[in-house]
Amino acid sequence: MKAAIPKESTWICRDHQLPMGKRTLVMGVVNVTPDSFSDGGLYLDTDRAVEHSLQLVNDGADIIDIGGESTRPGSDPVSASQEMDRVLPVIEQVLKEVSVPISIDTTKADVAEEALRMGAHIINDISGLRFEPAISHIAAKYSAGLVLMHIRENPKTMQYDTFYHDLFADIAAYLSEGIMMATTAGIPRDAIAVDPGIGFGKSALDNYRLIDRLEKFRELDCPIIVGPSKKSFIGAVLNLPADQRQWGTAAAVACAVLNGANIVRVHDVAEMVQVIKICDTFVHSRNGDGS
Repeated sequence: MKAAIPKESTWICRDHQLPMGKRTLVMGVVNVTPDSFSDGGLYLDTDRAVEHSLQLVNDGADIIDIGGESTRPGSDPVSASQEMDRVLPVIEQVLKEVSVPISIDTTKADVAEEALRMGAHIINDISGLRFEPAISHIAAKYSAGLVLMHIRENPKTMQYDTFYHDLFADIAAYLSEGIMMATTAGIPRDAIAVDPGIGFGKSALDNYRLIDRLEKFRELDCPIIVGPSKKSFIGAVLNLPADQRQWGTAAAVACAVLNGANIVRVHDVAEMVQVIKICDTFVHSRNGDGS
């Protein structure tokens, strides 16, 4: 297999200009929740969440993605006020300590606006602007980066029906519509990234197919983010719980990088940075960029 070199571009996220295509960037996950599938309850305390965020930066994270609502399959939503109570104190403290961009992982316009007002740089919307389209206007107002992800329905019901007539065409159409919504609201194309939504309304096999054929989403002309970390499609093969899926995650991350991912979203940053460095070397050397 000839490794796929992602197109070089720049993702604009407020005052940050993130180079795409030179190397794969790492988005470190910080869940300030009691019930996330992998680290629920570990960082619900503000001080622990801040400490963990700083450790992820020290481990090599290029972006910190902070969320206050679990979106695991079957999860229930929380109120905007509860979500803000969880994440805003963490964002406030982390912004004082790090220079990397901070992403707010939310589908709520009120949460997104407060996070950006505080200084966050990116909105990571798992609904691709479908739950609260007003997020597009908030991102435009603050010149923020915006991640548009594909999801089937909502986290509570997304795994009830995972059949697609055309997996790639359906997801590409959903993301393309989200891009149109975003640009219509005034968001520049170079501020938008897309995420095919690994684990969000897909069968285990379809998640593998998506990672294997990421080039299908290049026509969207946006950076591609992939979030395979510790998810159930890995557990389905290894028959292991989430806290024992690091090696499976490493394999999925390697495949994502070799197939053209620009950014990978992971929990175990230090380990995945090593995996990505080796894979990036293969990508560039096999395509004539290395010695």
